[in-house]
Amino acid sequence: MSLPPLEIAEQGYFFCGGSYFDAPDGRFMSGQMYVEYQIPFHRTQDLPIVMFSGGGQSGLNYSGTPDGRPGFRDYFLRRGFAVYLCDQPSRARSPHQAETGTLSRHSTARVEQQFTAPARAKLWPQAHLHTQWPGDGVAGDPIFDQYYAQSFPSLASFPQQQALNRDAGAALLDRIGEAVLLTHSQSGTFGWLIADARPNKVKAIVALEPSGPPVHDMLAKGAPDWCSDGAFTKPYGLTAEPLTYDPPLQDGEQLNFVRQVQADGPGLMPGWLQSEPARKLAHLQNVNVLVVQGEASYHAPYDHNTVAYLRQAGVPTDFIRLADRGLHGNGHMLMLEKNNGKIAALVIDWLAAL
Repeated sequence: MSLPPLEIAEQGYFFCGGSYFDAPDGRFMSGQMYVEYQIPFHRTQDLPIVMFSGGGQSGLNYSGTPDGRPGFRDYFLRRGFAVYLCDQPSRARSPHQAETGTLSRHSTARVEQQFTAPARAKLWPQAHLHTQWPGDGVAGDPIFDQYYAQSFPSLASFPQQQALNRDAGAALLDRIGEAVLLTHSQSGTFGWLIADARPNKVKAIVALEPSGPPVHDMLAKGAPDWCSDGAFTKPYGLTAEPLTYDPPLQDGEQLNFVRQVQADGPGLMPGWLQSEPARKLAHLQNVNVLVVQGEASYHAPYDHNTVAYLRQAGVPTDFIRLADRGLHGNGHMLMLEKNNGKIAALVIDWLAAL
């Protein structure tokens, strides 16, 4: 059944954040973030939703799907939300300057393994369950090719990504006021940092498989060992850039972490938490958080550890495993997969219940 046309009262774009710098060949700007917005004619939600994409991606993740179906933006507009889509600084329509830093990129093989065809590689225990990508998920398939064509190089520095997006995201909220943040993957770190910087303006965070697990990355190796701890990339538990804890960290002081002795269940990774007594994330105590996890994603072994870390730090956090709601077979790109409309509806219903 076809849907009636969307009625848009206002739309446009602007840039926020960024600063000038001087170079031998002149003065330039870097760190600015492109923001595109639409406000529905029948707006019923007071709070707008701001959507951040993950690694190698842009706001295009939410404006549609590579096989031509409606994207998250349309579902939220139809439910009365004003929607803001962001391109990370130094990516896509947010111009990159060479002085800002080096870029990294995702090969087709990595995208296939992690996002579109994980059942072929079977690098983590749940990968074989993946069924929701709309196509074969490999280079040469028309849908994959459409998806890969919109991939972008990313800043190679994990801390720099976070600092630039924190500052640009804070500038965005200074302009538009209170909002809900929707993050995905890499941008999960931005949600915590923006809320830390503007605690009175972030009313909720929807974290679709946010960057994790806490403290150490995960290495996915395949059977029989499957997963192990990787690099120590999050000295502030959830981020590389500083977060505000209570009691506060003194100059030179580091958080103390402890690893679970045993995982919570089969196919899951032991997680890292703070040593007790745990410090609280001081600026996130009044921010409602929802973490959403797909059944077959590489996040399936560890997103529960991100939830545990948030709860230990005093952050009110709900957790939806899509399989527990009857939505099976999802990989990491939740907003693009075949059942993206049902996932959007779950998120919208959660926001309505706050």
